Amino acid sequence: MYDWGISAYETTIVTAIFPIYFGLVAAEGLPEATASAYVAFANSLTILIVAVISPLLGAMADYAAVKKKLLGVFLAGGALASAALFLVDIGQYALAFVLFVLAGVGAQGSRVFYESLLPHITEGDEVDRVSTAGYAMGYLGGGVLLALNLAWIQRPDLFGMVGGDDFADPRVTLRFRAAFLSVAVWWVLFSIPLFRRIREPAAALQPGEIPGMNLWSVALGRLRGTARELKSYKQALLMLLAFIVYNDGISTMQRMATIYGTEIGLADTDMLPAILLVQFVGIPATFAYGLLPGIVGAKRSVFAGLAVFVVVCMLGYFMTTATHFYALAILVGLAQGGVQGISRSLFASMIPKHKSGEFFGFYSVFSRFAAVLGPALFGVIALSTGNSRNAIGFLVFFFVVGAIILYYVDVEEGRRQAAQAEAAFRVRETD
Repeated sequence: MYDWGISAYETTIVTAIFPIYFGLVAAEGLPEATASAYVAFANSLTILIVAVISPLLGAMADYAAVKKKLLGVFLAGGALASAALFLVDIGQYALAFVLFVLAGVGAQGSRVFYESLLPHITEGDEVDRVSTAGYAMGYLGGGVLLALNLAWIQRPDLFGMVGGDDFADPRVTLRFRAAFLSVAVWWVLFSIPLFRRIREPAAALQPGEIPGMNLWSVALGRLRGTARELKSYKQALLMLLAFIVYNDGISTMQRMATIYGTEIGLADTDMLPAILLVQFVGIPATFAYGLLPGIVGAKRSVFAGLAVFVVVCMLGYFMTTATHFYALAILVGLAQGGVQGISRSLFASMIPKHKSGEFFGFYSVFSRFAAVLGPALFGVIALSTGNSRNAIGFLVFFFVVGAIILYYVDVEEGRRQAAQAEAAFRVRETD
């Protein structure tokens, strides 16, 4: 249900409505390619901030058993920033930029602790199904709220709002700004089941640690140890590297789709329903993807999704009409949730449970540091060429290279190493 809640931020703010609102309203008067570049750079800054802070906080969460508390802190900050986007008026691109970054830090930061709970609530083969089911529920939750947002954006008269294109009038922009406010409420509301139903995993003390030690000292010491220890989990590290590369392509595509569509002249009335289509295609597709690892294996399942994304990039380069945008939306919906869900479960199956916070902290830092590259390159290419079409085509690089690295991951060996480490830790704990 946390996937259900936070996905409203990802669909309405990251993907669908905010990029369009930024281009049409907040960045009014700026060249279109410049507005696209600003959105790209805001995404890169968001990812960079989370990448810097998440490993330390992940180590603290393992030591002090505060995964849920830290998740709550980031949730509160992200929801407040999302709600504050309601205040952004015409020409206020600087305020929009700052609030968008703050909302993103809250969302991406909370995901570090949310994902670190996965190894504690699943066992064995169940992890693939649970992880992909979370993504599927995210598609549904984000899709339901986006459908409501689109209803009052496209038919404001039915909700007592004002339509039109005079974006200098706050009454006209209310239908967009109300969507940002609804995200904050939705996100907080559907986080409640996690806080009520999921237990905080017990603190996992390492040799030489005792309760009550300075959190920063413990975290820094653990990070040094985990960085050295990662070398012992070669397959998990290789899986992380593959995910870093291809998820950068997915993330960039997700974040830049509507601003790119705006730039090439597509209407928001065409693009927003297409983004909604991604959500509802993604629900059955992602549930089905959760079954694929049991049939063809986890790696082959990911390869199939990456092939779809290569096709999306190639078609996106030549896209000119709303029909093209809808076709690409269907393809993305078929692959996105499954690739990300199985990748998350693959990594979770190759790390010891008692160090999930630390390892997912590194998972976050490496994947997010790398994810700075995609939007940044997108922005640079858009500014240097005057349009974003070449940037879309360049994303093929991320999917091809990521697939090559994934080919060399030995999943069974990685799971064996994690099981041995967990068993050794339990023996020490019992002693």
